[in-house]
Amino acid sequence: MKKFFQKIKEQLAKLSFRTGVIVLLLCIPCYIFSFAQMALDIDASTKGVLWVVFFGLAKTFQYGGITILGVEGVKRLKAKFKKNKPAEETEHVEPAETTIDGE
Repeated sequence: MKKFFQKIKEQLAKLSFRTGVIVLLLCIPCYIFSFAQMALDIDASTKGVLWVVFFGLAKTFQYGGITILGVEGVKRLKAKFKKNKPAEETEHVEPAETTIDGE
């Protein structure tokens, strides 16, 4: 069984960064559907089944996407989000004041 999961992990790691990001983004609608279906007027057992299915899909997409990205891909994503922060959130360093005399 351990060999089976190792083989799946190796196959997922061969996929591209873009594929990993797409798979990670697929978990968002699954999380939304897993909780939004609670507002529907249906039987409680049906709601439970829908929640298990959509929440399970969301977790599968999440862990699959992270496996595809790997450590370097996650670092790359974090750097991308840090680069896109608004100006007021980033530190502003005042330039040192110098005079013509260098004093």
